[in-house]
Amino acid sequence: MAVISELIRSESDGTISFGDYTKAEKSKLDDFKHAGDVYKVKTFKEITKLERNGMFVYESVPGTSVERLSISEDGVAFQVEGAEDANITLELEPETEYGISVNGNDTGKMKTNLGGKLSLSVELEEGNSIPVVVKKA
Repeated sequence: MAVISELIRSESDGTISFGDYTKAEKSKLDDFKHAGDVYKVKTFKEITKLERNGMFVYESVPGTSVERLSISEDGVAFQVEGAEDANITLELEPETEYGISVNGNDTGKMKTNLGGKLSLSVELEEGNSIPVVVKKA
């Protein structure tokens, strides 16, 4: 997987890809339209953040590159790459239990807080992307 040089893009399968963890300086792109929604991305080596219609969707510390982000009523799925291990926060349904799979391994279930936030850690190595699937339990 490569970094997303255009910061965010639509994929032919209806998903989106975003983020560039190699950037030394903060970069952002507002008003990216995809499937009737408006996205905003901020990214660089320290953080990657995605908003949809003004609402929080994804954040990683340090920054990451995400490919094929798919959001559905049942959860979220994507491929992620970064230079080092990252903490990822997702906005999902409040007080809902989700099953989590990282790199094909079931890592258990987690319940979102009152605000719908779910945080997970992923072990990353530059040049290798891993799949993450978060699905309602």
